[in-house]
Formats: sequence, C-alpha cells, structure tokens
Amino acid sequence: MGVSALPAAVPGIHHVTSITGDVQKNVDFYVGVLGLRFVKKSINQDVPDTYHIYFGDYLGSPGTAMTFFGWPAWPKRRTGSGQVTTVGFTIPEGSFGFWVKRLRDLHIESSRATRFEGDVITIHDPDGIELDLVAGSSQLNLTAWPEGPVPHEHAIRGFHSVTLTVAEAQASVDFLTQTMGFRQKAQDGRRTRFETGGGGPDSILDLVESPEGPAGEESIGSVHHVAWRAPDDKHQAEWREALVAAGRNVTPVIDRWYFKSIYYREPGGVLFEIATDSPGFTIDEKPEALGSSLSLPPWFQVRRDKLDDTLTPIVIPTNLVQGRASS
Repeated sequence: MGVSALPAAVPGIHHVTSITGDVQKNVDFYVGVLGLRFVKKSINQDVPDTYHIYFGDYLGSPGTAMTFFGWPAWPKRRTGSGQVTTVGFTIPEGSFGFWVKRLRDLHIESSRATRFEGDVITIHDPDGIELDLVAGSSQLNLTAWPEGPVPHEHAIRGFHSVTLTVAEAQASVDFLTQTMGFRQKAQDGRRTRFETGGGGPDSILDLVESPEGPAGEESIGSVHHVAWRAPDDKHQAEWREALVAAGRNVTPVIDRWYFKSIYYREPGGVLFEIATDSPGFTIDEKPEALGSSLSLPPWFQVRRDKLDDTLTPIVIPTNLVQGRASS
C-alpha cells in the first residue's frame, strides 16, 4: 500500500497494557512511587473474574493510561523478541534530579543514561517491567492530579515511548513506515527511533533488533500490548480497512465501554491495538470519584455481586503513605 492511501496518522500512544502478579504491589508502586492516579478498577472482559486496573493523569487521558491485567496464577517467564520490552514516561526537563533523589529515597534501584541526546532514568516495577523516565516536554493537554504524591511541577507527563524488540527488524520497519505511516527519526546501532502524528513525546516507538535474543513469552512481568490513538470511530474504521487491505489479521471492533478497540500484530509479533479517545473513564464515574469503586460495563452488571465476593480488595495509597486505605 502506498503512503498516499493511508488514513490520517495515529496521533500517538493511547495506553499500554501489561500483566501483574500482585495487584496491591502494583498499585503501591504506580501510585505511591510514580505518582500516577488510580483511575479505574474494572475487570478483564475476556477473563472477567480478574482485575483490569488503570493509572494515568487525573482523568486517565489518552496518552497517559498505564493498565494492567491482574493474573496472579500466571507464571513468571522471560521477556524478549516479539514484545514491548520497555515503556517510557515523560518527566519535565528540569525534574531529572528530583526523580533521581525520589527513587533513591524510596530505595528503588535505577540507572542513568543518555539516549538520542536525551537523559533517561531506567527502573523496573515490582513485576520486573522495564520503565524509562525520559526528560522532555509533553505535547499532551493533561489534567493534573492535585492530591498526588509527586508535586505537579515534577509529575509524569504521560507516555514518552515504547520499545519493541524483534528478532528481525526489516519487516517491522516496512510495516511501520509503509502501512502505518511512522517516520524514521534516528538510529543508534540496533535501535531505530520512529515517530507518528505530530511527533515528540507520546508518539515515539523505538525498534530494537535482537536476532540472538530469546523469544518473549506472555507472562507476569510482560507487556501484553500497546494501543495507538484514534480520535473517533471513523478514524478507527479507516485504519481497520487499511490494515486489512495490507494483509493484517485484524479483529472486529470490540466495545471496551471506555473506548472501542481493534487488535492485530505487527510482523515482529508485537500485539498492537488502535483505541478510540472517547468516551473515556468518566462515562461511569465522576472525575473526583475515578477508581473509587468497581466499575463494570453494562453487560457485566449482572455479575457484580459475584465479582465483589471474588476479587481481592485493593487499598489505594493516599497522603504519600504506601498501602494506607483511602478515606
């Protein structure tokens, strides 16, 4: 497919979904350490007796939502090719020192590096997922969480990037540039940087070729998929048509209640989603109440009583104290 036939580019990352083996430790880390707001407590719609939890800015805006399936019975296996292997968040340019000190004070191991002329702090969450904190200026129009444990001037500004590791890069490069309209921006050894939409943080994809590395396995501590933004249903439908025409095996549109989704794999094996920006997480909770109760799509309401009994309660850190019950 020629570039002229492409729909408008996806603007950037919508959300990233991973697998956790311990929902409480996960919440303590993403709220109590990283300072993201716990914006939605729901269920995995395909495995409805397990959690699907969401973190983000005050509203869980597209471009900020880090989400997790709570699957404690799953094994812990290796990550590798065919997966998203690093998730990057943007921190303000002047906040690098703040985060180095905060992580040290909270006894979170970290390393520092410069990548593509940007300063990066690398850490791992309790399940071992690799996270980068990248100094930069976000293009997203975010809503601050005034009660968060991180001062607003230093708070995470949404996603910066995702890093995909593949065994052989060329097919993925061709797909990203020729089918999805990504632009190649820079290269450093086996790492190639691409961007989509208007560019800048939240639109970046790094592709790492690792022919000698192990194949990744879907398990606790792995990223399940990365979702790209579609502003509305029409844009998503255009992308579905384009991807099918390009030979991708694309799911029908699936209503996830908070957004609509289509799923497919890029040639390197990484699972992609295109998710609509609306209706968003305030469809069933007021902004000030986000994450305070179990939220269920209408078609799951009949299971509420059973799910309330089945799902382990989650304690939300407040007042800077990890694990303290919310008032």
